[in-house]
Amino acid sequence: MTLRSNFFILILCLFITIQSPCTAQSFVQRKDTYLTLNGQPYYYVGSNYWYGLFTILQGKKDANARVCKELDFLQSQGVTNLRMLASTEGIGQENGVVRVSPALQPQKDIYNEDFLKGLDFVLAEMAKRNMKAVLYLSNNWEWSGGFLQYLHWNGKISDAELKKKMNWDEQRDYTSQFYSCSECVKGYLKQVKYIVTHKNTINGLLYKNDPTIMSWEIANEPRPMRPAANNAYYDFIQKTASYIKRLDKNHLLTTGHEGEQAMDGDMTFFKKVHAIKEIDYLTIHIWPKNWGWFKDESFAADFPQVLSKTEAYIQEHFVAANELQKPMVIEEFGLPRDGFKFDTASTTNYRDQYYRKILQLWQTSKISNHALAGVNFWAFGGTARPIKGQIFWKESDDYSGDPPMEEQGLNSVFDSDSSTWQLIRNFSLSK
Repeated sequence: MTLRSNFFILILCLFITIQSPCTAQSFVQRKDTYLTLNGQPYYYVGSNYWYGLFTILQGKKDANARVCKELDFLQSQGVTNLRMLASTEGIGQENGVVRVSPALQPQKDIYNEDFLKGLDFVLAEMAKRNMKAVLYLSNNWEWSGGFLQYLHWNGKISDAELKKKMNWDEQRDYTSQFYSCSECVKGYLKQVKYIVTHKNTINGLLYKNDPTIMSWEIANEPRPMRPAANNAYYDFIQKTASYIKRLDKNHLLTTGHEGEQAMDGDMTFFKKVHAIKEIDYLTIHIWPKNWGWFKDESFAADFPQVLSKTEAYIQEHFVAANELQKPMVIEEFGLPRDGFKFDTASTTNYRDQYYRKILQLWQTSKISNHALAGVNFWAFGGTARPIKGQIFWKESDDYSGDPPMEEQGLNSVFDSDSSTWQLIRNFSLSK
């Protein structure tokens, strides 16, 4: 071998030695109570963008351009972490709602091979913009199929019962059965493997090797639904977490949980679930309207109470995160526009004040290297707009931040909401 050949081999080895640590560090990691990226603490302002891949799958001629435009906009606002839906199960109506489509798994154990191509595109474009993705692998709620669909496929819910609008007690009774339905869980885990081991058709990366993905979530807002299901729920979280970590040793894993509110006030059980070693960080969601923290007719008078309850809820879970020595993310929070109007011309004064409170708490944590690592507001509505005279989503409408069963424009932050974006930039772009 010539001296010249030896020289080039030496240079190649040095290049690999230098590059390898950088590649390894491109995955978001956990160190005690905070997240890290490239060896530095990772704190972020993010958004929910659940519909990103569905915009691509709608097949409209400007779909790709819309997603790129929205990602560019988010990047310019300092929003670099996006929480997205990675699956849908079944087709048609469920619990009185027309679920989002198309489905990854339209029929039991049959997968739509084109579905993940939409996510492939979004992830590849996010990588160009140094964004990170949080992907949830199923849903507690009906708008994407989720756990109720697995129960239907396995004979636990009739076709008629699945389609009709259930009352709250019926929905709790049915959904709570998922965790003890071994065939349901088996089907869910099969879908998890299908997603996690998928190869991106654009950049050739297996999802499990893609540093654009920050973490997997077991589901969107998985609840026991009934205290009697707590033990089965805990076993499901533990076994699922272990299974996902065996499939993928690169990425973080979390539950997608709402917090104590979803445990019927049982903080001890919430901590037990998040103490599972494979769960890397805690998540909470905050929904003042859904949780009855104010009345529509007295919202202005109730608003100080909304702020105080929100801060107390965050603080309570922040204490739990420190006890468990794990980071925490507020990955859903939202508030309607002033006067509960859906017109984008209406103001967002109360929403802006609400966002400011949460962003201030996040900023304090960032400055002090504390456990509150990230915030993802619900939800980015992008370039979509509510349709005048129409309240709910219809097939072929542009997707926005509000899922089909919710009023379109209820909680969405559209790219035209200038006061909200000015507020977000004040925090996201600050050093």
